Amino acid sequence: MAQADFEKESTANATWSRLLAGNRRFAEGKNEHPWQDPQTRESLIDRQNPDAAVLSCSDSRVPPEIVFDAGLGDLFTIRTAGQVIDDAVLASLEYAVDSLHVSLLIVMGHEGCGAIDLATHELDSMIDAATTDPASSLEAADAMDDLDERIAESESIILRSVGMSIWQAREAEVDDPADIERVHVAHTIEDLVSRSEVIQNALAHDRLMIVGARYQLSNGKVEVLSF
Repeated sequence: MAQADFEKESTANATWSRLLAGNRRFAEGKNEHPWQDPQTRESLIDRQNPDAAVLSCSDSRVPPEIVFDAGLGDLFTIRTAGQVIDDAVLASLEYAVDSLHVSLLIVMGHEGCGAIDLATHELDSMIDAATTDPASSLEAADAMDDLDERIAESESIILRSVGMSIWQAREAEVDDPADIERVHVAHTIEDLVSRSEVIQNALAHDRLMIVGARYQLSNGKVEVLSF
C-alpha cells in the first residue's frame, strides 16, 4: 500500500472512531455540539472539507449530525426513506468521494424503519396477488421463481428498493426485524458499490472505506455492522 493510501485509510479509521465517540456522548446525554459557533460557520463560507459522507434514512428521529454529535462541515449527508438509492443519491455520493475526497462512507439504517415496514406489507400483498390459489404449491413455487423480477418491475419505488432486502432475508430464514434492518444495510452497500464506478475505483485504490451501521432508537447508540 502506498503511503498516501495508508494515510487515507488511517484518516478513515480516525474519523470513524471520532464519530463513534460523538455517538457515545449523544447516547449518554453528554453532547458537546462541536463546531457550531459563528466562527466555524464563517470559516466554511467559501469551502467545505467534510470528513465523511453518510447515507441514512430520512426518518426525523435519525439526524446523523445530532446522532454523531458532529458540527458544521463535518458530514456530507444524504437522506432518503429507507436509504433508497436513485440517480441523485449516486451522483451526490460520487461528488463527495470524487470532488470532496471523503475517506469514509457510512450507510446507516435504523431500528423501527417505516420504509422496511411498508415494503414488507407491499411484498406480502404482491405474493398474495401472485398466488390466486394458496392451496396450489406448484403455483406458489412459480410465483416465487419470478419474484425478483416482479419486485424489480413494481410501480412502488419503496418495494423496488427495499423489497429485495426483505426477500433475501426471508430466503435466509431471517425474520427478526433488527436482522432484516441489518440485511437491508448490507444490500444497500452492495447495490451502491455495484452501481457506481467512482466508488468502485476509490475502494480499489484504498481511497475510501465503507462501513455499515444501524442506529438504535431505544438507546441512542449506533451499532457497527460487520459483513
